[in-house]
Amino acid sequence: MIMFPKIAKHPIRFLLYLEWILLGIIALSQILKFPLYGRRPIHFLPVAEVSNLLYINLFLLIVFSIMGIFLPINKSRYYKVIYTTVEVILIIIITFLSGLNLSPILCLILVIRDCFIFADKPNIIINIFVFYVFILIQIQRLQTLPRIPLFARERLMLFLLTSIIMFGLLIIFLQLLVKAVISERKSREELAIANEKLQQYARKIENIVVLEERNRIAREIHDSLGHYLTVLNVSLEAAWKLRKSEPEASIEFLASAKELGSKALNEVRQSVAALRDNWWLNQSLESAIANLIGDFYKSTGILPTSNISINYSLNQEVKIVIYRIVQEALTNIYKYASATTVEIQIFTTTNLHLIVQDNGKGFNLKQNTTGFGLQGMRERTLVLGGELEILTDPGIGCKIVANFPSFRE
Repeated sequence: MIMFPKIAKHPIRFLLYLEWILLGIIALSQILKFPLYGRRPIHFLPVAEVSNLLYINLFLLIVFSIMGIFLPINKSRYYKVIYTTVEVILIIIITFLSGLNLSPILCLILVIRDCFIFADKPNIIINIFVFYVFILIQIQRLQTLPRIPLFARERLMLFLLTSIIMFGLLIIFLQLLVKAVISERKSREELAIANEKLQQYARKIENIVVLEERNRIAREIHDSLGHYLTVLNVSLEAAWKLRKSEPEASIEFLASAKELGSKALNEVRQSVAALRDNWWLNQSLESAIANLIGDFYKSTGILPTSNISINYSLNQEVKIVIYRIVQEALTNIYKYASATTVEIQIFTTTNLHLIVQDNGKGFNLKQNTTGFGLQGMRERTLVLGGELEILTDPGIGCKIVANFPSFRE
């Protein structure tokens, strides 16, 4: 199998190989026209001079072919003009030195190379110049012909005119073809760059998703397991304090602690299962909120009032967010608020609204902006495109208001 050399400096190696094939055909035609040791002189020249002329033509063809490897694509305009001028001089010398019949091929190679070197306007000027050189070559060839009959000369003139027109059309075709190839190659390079950037963005997004997943798991543990462990700790402390004075009450607190422990374990299992599946499939938002209220009442003796009025079915993601915000709010009320009344409202208008309000001691919001629970509520709300507002001050309780866009199942 023939292995072509890989030329990294040429923009499209296939066209370079095509140039070499055409130049090889020209060199072969020169060898057949000017044999190294001919039996008779050509153009009334001695055999030695004919051989020297052949060597010169072959040398110039080799120089012309090597120049195709080193196209001055990224060079200055001055260097490009010199490069093209040298090519034109080589074509003129080879053509008029030996009367090369295949000189139009050299002109076409020049047109192809200049498509890579110059922009549109300079390239058009060069194409016009090449077309003019081709006309001069044809005229020179006509003048060198011997005297022929008039009718034959008219036919020859018609043939030359046709060849000139065809050559002009061929220049235009090559111009469009090479420009299309260059444009397609540039598009592929841009597409490759875009794909690389897309892969980089995908890796960044993957890292962001992993980070968000870690934060979500942290919120799940804090909101669910933290809630039950807090209540469990309070129940155990109450049972320990009442173990001697009120044994029966102590046993009730221990039973409650045992139940909370079981719920905490079940919550952990549900959180892990939630990473794989949706654990809300067989549970409504109303029943989930009712369970939170029941647990809160058992732990504090305070029965929150709830008003849930939803006019349409919510999707599972919204249900989980509402549940977690209510759960975190009740946990904070239990731990810090010292409240006696708690009110929970969930209702729909154009949007979905959630309000959790207590009459506890409140707090200074400016001094409590880094709490993980409050931060988790804000993050959950923002993920759904909602807004969370916390209205509180020391001594006036706390009101948490979350507004969400309309989410229908």
